[in-house]
Amino acid sequence: MPTVHTLANGVRVICDPMPGLETIALSVVAGRGARSEGTAENGWSHLLEHMVFKGAGPRSSRDIVEAIEAEGGQINAATGYERTSYQVRALREGLTLGLQVCADLVLRPTLDAEDLAREKQVVGQEIAEAADTPDDLVFEMAQTAAFDGQPLGRPILGTPESIGHATPDALEAWRKRLYGADSLVVSVAGAVDEAQLLDLAERAFADAAPAPTQTPEAARFVGGARPLAKKLEQANLVLMLPAVGARDPDYFALRLFAEILGGGMASRLFQEARERRGLAYAVDAYVETYADVGLLGIFAGCAARDAVEFAKVAAGEVAGLIARVEPQELARAKAQLKASLFMARESALARAEQTAAQVLVFERPLSAAELAVQIDEVTAQDLRRIGERMLSERRSVAAVLGPKAALAAAGAFEKSLFH
Repeated sequence: MPTVHTLANGVRVICDPMPGLETIALSVVAGRGARSEGTAENGWSHLLEHMVFKGAGPRSSRDIVEAIEAEGGQINAATGYERTSYQVRALREGLTLGLQVCADLVLRPTLDAEDLAREKQVVGQEIAEAADTPDDLVFEMAQTAAFDGQPLGRPILGTPESIGHATPDALEAWRKRLYGADSLVVSVAGAVDEAQLLDLAERAFADAAPAPTQTPEAARFVGGARPLAKKLEQANLVLMLPAVGARDPDYFALRLFAEILGGGMASRLFQEARERRGLAYAVDAYVETYADVGLLGIFAGCAARDAVEFAKVAAGEVAGLIARVEPQELARAKAQLKASLFMARESALARAEQTAAQVLVFERPLSAAELAVQIDEVTAQDLRRIGERMLSERRSVAAVLGPKAALAAAGAFEKSLFH
């Protein structure tokens, strides 16, 4: 079981040894991200993540990657709505350097004005690329509809206008707010020694300062239709229902509901929409959860002529799953969910990231055995309850991107569910 220590300034350090490994995975996670942004700062968390790699501490951009790779390592980063993480994978000897570099990235970035001007262009190209990629754009359309007018409804990348007015001084102030000591978790899994890790972390993160307390406003699932005609060969659909957050007791019931609905080739949607009716070449159901709210999503790629019928079938399968769950499909879903959980723990990086997220959300690590028990305890009645909760607000999202013939699917999903 991982151990958690809290440094004097509030930074939490997780040590998770994995016997037999010769490598380490380090994840420095800040428990804040794009959800902390106002309209004026939209995209700044992601922009800052880019900028810190341009130079931090005594190292230039090139020095950072050359130093990490010289230790047999790889470095990466990711910005989400509620977390920002910096990751290093390396040989066991690379832990010292990895901690030094990650501490410099989050605490001591250079933030040069010329670098910022160039990086704004790079991020602008990233925004344009997302808009040109149908299966990126349709998810953004759906997210915007689900949480319209709220931080969760704004794109993580921001807009050219919002990132355009960022300055080095403004980004430095944003860094202090985003990467406060109280939100930082240093998580290491693999060939790690606990005493060495604590000594290194105390030195590397000693000058991390707390940030003002931030409590994001409660998110509200708004819902709505987002049809957009575009000259494409196929239609892309994302359908959503409001769901529970990561802390809710029905969290695993939600995960199992999604697994039975469209989580694999044996799922109801795959068998009915793809195999039996041939309505979609790609179909998937998934769950997205935040601290206080979540959603159930369905994605499909299909011919425009089949989009309306797919939306009706998807609504029917949701209703059918609420009405009845077969014992064998619930058992299969539990096995699939536990297998994905246990397989993820075989990867040191996934383990470091997962444990950091658990500490940020639940204030402690959760063992695989503990989670497996919670999964096993879910009943068919629990699935009915979570299904009824999702429909109780009578709100949904239907984002449709593609030929005009597909756009009526946006209304067909809601009509089939609620009328």
